[in-house]
Amino acid sequence: MFHGARILVAPLDWGLGHAARCVPVIRTLLELDAVPVIGADKAPLALLREEFPTLEHVQLPGMEVRYAAGRSQAWALARQLPRMLRQVREEQGLLASVRRRMQLHAVISDQRFGIRADDLPDVLITHQVFPFSPFAQSIARRINLRLIRRFQRCWIPDHAKAPGLAGELSHGPHLPTNARYIGPLSRFAGSEPAQGKPTWRTVAVISGPEPQRARFEQAVTAQLDRIHDGLHLVIPGRIDPATQRLLHLPTDELHAALLSAELIIGRTGYSTLMDLEALGRGALLVPTPGQSEQEYLGRLHAAGGRHAVQDQDGLDIARALQHPPAKARPVQKTGALSDAMADLARLIDLSRLHSAQRP
Repeated sequence: MFHGARILVAPLDWGLGHAARCVPVIRTLLELDAVPVIGADKAPLALLREEFPTLEHVQLPGMEVRYAAGRSQAWALARQLPRMLRQVREEQGLLASVRRRMQLHAVISDQRFGIRADDLPDVLITHQVFPFSPFAQSIARRINLRLIRRFQRCWIPDHAKAPGLAGELSHGPHLPTNARYIGPLSRFAGSEPAQGKPTWRTVAVISGPEPQRARFEQAVTAQLDRIHDGLHLVIPGRIDPATQRLLHLPTDELHAALLSAELIIGRTGYSTLMDLEALGRGALLVPTPGQSEQEYLGRLHAAGGRHAVQDQDGLDIARALQHPPAKARPVQKTGALSDAMADLARLIDLSRLHSAQRP
C-alpha cells in the first residue's frame, strides 16, 4: 500500500502511554509496506527502540512537564504554558531539519502539535479533541481545535459511538472536519503473551510525569509490602539513572503478567484504558491528583462499573483485592485503522505526484 514511503512516528513524552499506543500504528505501517522512522526521546524512545530494534530513529527532544506535588495542577501547568507554546515552534524547526536528512514522505504525530509541515502529509493522533483544563477551559478548547485543524488528518483512537472510552474528550457536536475515529489503539491487540512466566497476585504499572509518578510508586509499594500472600510486580516505567535503561517489560512479558494478575493497578491514563479493554480486564485505577482528564476518566469508568477507582490519598489495595474487578471478553479491533492508513497512502501518492510535477 505505501510502496516504501518513509513515515515519521513521533509520540508525546508525557509518560509512556503515547509511545505505547504508537506500537500498533508502527506494526500496521510495517504490514502495509511503509518504512516507519521513530522520532522520540528518553523513556518513549527507549520503549519504541525496544519494540522495534531494527527501525531507524531520530532523537526529537520534548518538554519535560512536571506536575505539582499537591492536589491541584492548575498553577504548575499555567507556569509551564508559555514553554509548551514555544515547544510547538521549536518542534517545527526540528522537523524541518529532520525531514530532509531522513527523506520523509509523511508524519504521524501523537499529540505533538509542532511535528507537522504544510507541504508534507501529516496526521495527528489524539483522543483529546475537547480537553479538560484546570483553567480557561473554553479558551483552551478553541486553541486545541485550531491546532488540530492545521493537520491534514486527525485520527481519534476511540470508538465512534459515544461515550466510547474517552467520553466527552473525544465526542462532541462539532467534530473537526479532518477527524475520523480509528478505534482504540493497544499494543496488546493481536500480540501473543510470553509463555512460562510467573503468576502474579498484583501487577502495578506506574508511569507519568514527576513527582506524581514517584509518589504513586511509593504509595503502591508501601501497601504491597504489607500484603504477604502471593507475588507482586511493580513496573516503575522510568529510566534507571545507573544503567540508563527503561525499567519496563517487553510487550509479550507485560501481556502475560497482566493476564495472570488477580489485580491490575494503574493510573486512569487513556492508554491504560485502551490496553485494559484489549485484554478484557478490569483494574484498580488511581487518577493523578489534580489532573483534570484522569479525574474525569476515573468518574466515567467508575460509573460504568468496569473498573474500581480510588483516590490516591485513599488508596487501599487490600480492600480492592477482596473484590477484584471482573474479567470480560476482549474487544476485537475493527478495520477503522486500516481504512485510515489507506487514506494516508492516497495523500502520500498525491504528494509524490505533485513533487514529481514541480520544475
